[in-house]
Amino acid sequence: MSSTADRIADLRKSYERAELSEDASHADPLKQFDQWLTEAISCAVPEPNAMTVATVASNLRPSTRIVLLKGYDARGIVWYTNYESRKGEELAGNPWAALQFHWVELERVVRIEGRVEKTSAQESDAYFASRPLDSRIGAWASPQSQVIPGRSVLVANAAKFSAQFLLNPPRPPHWGGYRLVPDEWQFWQGRKSRLHDRLRYRRAGNDWLRERLAP
Repeated sequence: MSSTADRIADLRKSYERAELSEDASHADPLKQFDQWLTEAISCAVPEPNAMTVATVASNLRPSTRIVLLKGYDARGIVWYTNYESRKGEELAGNPWAALQFHWVELERVVRIEGRVEKTSAQESDAYFASRPLDSRIGAWASPQSQVIPGRSVLVANAAKFSAQFLLNPPRPPHWGGYRLVPDEWQFWQGRKSRLHDRLRYRRAGNDWLRERLAP
């Protein structure tokens, strides 16, 4: 075993950057999320909109992957992807999912759970049209999550669809947006001595119930 494996249990960090109290947090979790994301962007956190998406297959086996947040409002949290990917197939069978943001530099984590639905075709079309040309071609070129013999398949597909669509590739029918509609949020702020601040928001009718959880 490597020396890194021998040392991993001894890695330690004291979290002392900030705190999260009931009095200072927003009653609406979306406003709290907006504040924290704004601060992550302002602090130049790398990839502040990167989030882990966790889904569960029909055999109850979970899987995770990193995607990029592309929109959020009172309706939910939006990202875009290939509907025929592994996550797309799993969401088709089980629409419940969990998201997680980890802003290491700010010692913060946000967890969001809820039901996932597809965005409208109009929303997906509008976002797809805003993407750089190579990203639009890439959506056609990559049979996401499928086994391929080598990278040459992707390169050949990209060349083929570039020649076919030139500067105006349409949105592929297998590509579009998902929106997670939250019914639970958790905000975690690292604190000294591992006595972290952890607030949970749960749906209570039309309101949110805010609770402190032990870390």
